[in-house]
Amino acid sequence: MIPWLSATDPFPDPATALREAGGLVAAGADLSPARLLAAYRCGIFPWFGPGEPILWWSPDPRMVLLPAAFRTSRSLARRLRRGDYAVRVDTAFEAVMRACAEPRPGQRGTWIVEPMIRAYDRLHALGHAHSVEAWRDGELVGGLYGVAIGRMFYGESMFSRASDASKVALAHLARQLARWDYGLIDCQMETAHLASLGAVPIARDEFMARLEVLVNLPHHPGKWSFDDDLFD
Repeated sequence: MIPWLSATDPFPDPATALREAGGLVAAGADLSPARLLAAYRCGIFPWFGPGEPILWWSPDPRMVLLPAAFRTSRSLARRLRRGDYAVRVDTAFEAVMRACAEPRPGQRGTWIVEPMIRAYDRLHALGHAHSVEAWRDGELVGGLYGVAIGRMFYGESMFSRASDASKVALAHLARQLARWDYGLIDCQMETAHLASLGAVPIARDEFMARLEVLVNLPHHPGKWSFDDDLFD
């Protein structure tokens, strides 16, 4: 059994997560900024579908990407050099979330439900959540969003409406975070796509040990801007 959290209950130890349930650790509580930030500091994130209660997760192993280890294919490197997409940061946060919420091939629905959009939009307004966007001819064609605490970035979702658009956004994020000495990009769940970009699974214990250090380092508050010479 997992605990049902009231508004004031702390999160349980992530080590108590149900392995057979993919790392489910708790249910209930709310999506207030304070609750979300507390969750991320504990290595926990929300993930639930329409009509479900708020579910909190801490999978083991955890998929992570070291910013400097982002893997750039030859074709992506050429695209980055050509500047096929204009990359902007924190200019269309809600639009990125709603694009990420659009149904994918083979999927019935989305976990990025309206309460999640409202909650993360509040985090964005407070300077804790960020979007990286790929634009072409004035149209948003790809991007990602996530949460930053200290020198830790928690990636939430990405989308692409044009070839390599989300990869271009992630490449810029990884390069900038490497310059800012961020230690990890949390990718949450293991997928072949993330592995192809350089992400690797690590044990939850190792993830938590790194997290404890990174979230307490100086951070970059407020709206972000990236260096102009990331791929010069």
